[in-house]
Amino acid sequence: MYWYRVSGLAVASEVNLPGLILGDPDAVPEVTIRRASVPMALDGAVAVGPTWQRSDGRFLLRIPNIARFLLEEGRSIAFEAEQCAEPQDVAVFLSGSVFGVLLHQRNQLVLHASAVLVGGKAVLFCGASGAGKSTLAAALGEHGYPLIADDQCAIEIGDDGIPMIQADGRQLRLWEKSISELGLARRRGDPMRNRLLKFYVDPATASDAAVPIGAVYALTEIRHSEGPEIERPNVVDATKLLAANAYRPMLVHRFGQRDVYFRGGTTIAATSGIFRLKRRLSFDDMPATIMTLRAHWADLGLTGRTP
Repeated sequence: MYWYRVSGLAVASEVNLPGLILGDPDAVPEVTIRRASVPMALDGAVAVGPTWQRSDGRFLLRIPNIARFLLEEGRSIAFEAEQCAEPQDVAVFLSGSVFGVLLHQRNQLVLHASAVLVGGKAVLFCGASGAGKSTLAAALGEHGYPLIADDQCAIEIGDDGIPMIQADGRQLRLWEKSISELGLARRRGDPMRNRLLKFYVDPATASDAAVPIGAVYALTEIRHSEGPEIERPNVVDATKLLAANAYRPMLVHRFGQRDVYFRGGTTIAATSGIFRLKRRLSFDDMPATIMTLRAHWADLGLTGRTP
């Protein structure tokens, strides 16, 4: 049995999940992952898509040629690998997309984002795959801002109305070019999947505590030569922007969580701020992007970093 800490949850898994940080084997597991026979269809499905089915408390996901995954009540994941599937590929989906579905099952607000610690608060960078979330978080890590989470961020809003993010405890997932450009080869680990030039990378430093959110940035690529820009949309547009950057946006609708994201987006926009960060996807422009962010953080009262 393997023990991990993922998005604040104690996880017990029958299989090794590379890229995750080991947890406490004495902790009572809140989520279990096991090999088991998984059906091709769910009895009593209330919603069906091309690769998934949902019934009350159960969610069936099939990744063709990889595995079928059955999630129940946000507490357990059973999987059955398909013929010729490599264990490495199954593990990538378990710790990524499948766990993202489980967090939705637990009625959490989950963003497709990476986050770093700035002045005791979490700064999140949202965007679709390829938007540069992990690369920006890695670059900031080299400037003294510890990693909180990579790729998915689970947010909880407490009774006091303060949005909190759970430290995820996983390695960065970076393409070979990003590793080379940022000079991170010394911390590069194994490839995520065979024939894929994307690797697990140890962050320079990491935070393991739940912290309040200081700011959320939706990443947008610009083509012109002007410098990075930060905009603050109105509350309605900010709320829509947050929902658009959910981890697998279709799940927001399928789990009936539009109100969760509306209320969460409104709260985050009011207490922390939701912004658009427009910049070129060029490593030459990374210093300008970081300088722009630091100036904005100073304006927001977010100061401080590790030495």
